[in-house]
Amino acid sequence: MGMTAYHGLVKNIGDTPFGYTLKLIGGKWKMVVLYLLAENGCLRFNELQRVIGTVTVKALSLALKELESDELIVRTEYPQVPPKVEYTLSERGKSLIPVLEELCEWGVQFFPEEMARLEDERRKASGLPTLLKAS
Repeated sequence: MGMTAYHGLVKNIGDTPFGYTLKLIGGKWKMVVLYLLAENGCLRFNELQRVIGTVTVKALSLALKELESDELIVRTEYPQVPPKVEYTLSERGKSLIPVLEELCEWGVQFFPEEMARLEDERRKASGLPTLLKAS
């Protein structure tokens, strides 16, 4: 059922598939974590925190716990000293990869200037000629 199935009938967003989905992936850091795990396969807590950059330990811990509780990620703890914990997408989490890809495509479509700038940086770092005119 798509959005049109609920046209004019929504009294409480939480009673819709969209509301349910938002409950699972909403919040400031959950989609970021899902994206990074989709891109990297497996990451440890400190790696996630370093790549995100601006997330607090408390906020990242909460996002990871909720994603694990909702069975979108798998937390694997290895019995060693020092402790080692890795996070990966669960099969359920992997089912969101097409959604993440669509969001990326949307960003490419509606944020072309930034994409062009990033492509120029990549080309410059690779020794290729840039595409944008110098300002």
